[in-house]
Amino acid sequence: MPTILSLDPVARQTWSPVALSRDLKMGDRQAGVLLGEEIVLWRGSGGPHAWLDLCVHRGVRLSLGKVVDNCSLRCAYHGWTYDETGQCVAMPAHPSLKPPPKAKARILVCQERAGLIWTALESPQAPVPQLAEEADSTFRAIPCGPYVSAAGAPRLIENFLDVAHLPIVHEGCLGMPDRAEILPYDVEWRNGRPFAGEIRIFQPNPEGLERAGEVSYEYGVLSPFTVYLRKRLADGKCFTLLFAVSPVSAVASVAYFTVFLNYGDPADNAGIATFQDRIFAQDQPIVSSQRPEKLPLDLAEELHLPSDRLAIAYRQYLRRLGLTFGTA
Repeated sequence: MPTILSLDPVARQTWSPVALSRDLKMGDRQAGVLLGEEIVLWRGSGGPHAWLDLCVHRGVRLSLGKVVDNCSLRCAYHGWTYDETGQCVAMPAHPSLKPPPKAKARILVCQERAGLIWTALESPQAPVPQLAEEADSTFRAIPCGPYVSAAGAPRLIENFLDVAHLPIVHEGCLGMPDRAEILPYDVEWRNGRPFAGEIRIFQPNPEGLERAGEVSYEYGVLSPFTVYLRKRLADGKCFTLLFAVSPVSAVASVAYFTVFLNYGDPADNAGIATFQDRIFAQDQPIVSSQRPEKLPLDLAEELHLPSDRLAIAYRQYLRRLGLTFGTA
């Protein structure tokens, strides 16, 4: 369990996924860690909630308690019961005493998007990252994960944006070593964030559906810890992959994919999710072995090639934001 909390305001104000929606059913609660802070997630009739995992009475973890009547969370120690606004509404040792206003849990922002539950430790400066596919009824969403990783969020994000590793690390699936050349591509900035399109690459088995061919990649950075890729296929078919990372500590993370498809059979969903599990498992030992563990933002500290153009832009973006968490 990390003990050093992040005071980086950029990281604390960034939306992060902390659970798959399907893993937090009505009446469920679960513990988590975000930027070194212990949090509790629970679902009531008003939707999912994210709070600091702390009863204000004697500091016990609220995640040890239970959800009562789908409308409140009760502490396991003295039974203090908090409603969905975080206000304590019952203190069993003093049933006739009205809890004071300060008897309130510290609640965090919480939203559900793309099959994920998102939160932030402080008020975010931007909305939850969103893709157009979420509102397009021709697409179906396949949430995948969670993937526990011994790597920092910036390292994981940069790896996702690194197209040149696909033919090597993901040989036989997302590329082939004998067709590893990355042709020149451009990076553009939109609202202060980097995007790249028309990166062409041959893939022998994209999506795990045994459909070889050349595809065109589009990448975009939505926030410090959320990015996407979009692959245009034939006949208007589109594969989009949202990648969002929840930073546990500077060198540990939990990652999530959400796949969006406008083609194929929903019966393939489980196989597509299993394929993403396989892809992340191939990346995992590579990224967790990188040194330094924190992502260097000084471009002079590592060597770079034209194929690294998007990764370079991501480092520049983080530096402009002033992010210090997980970076060096």
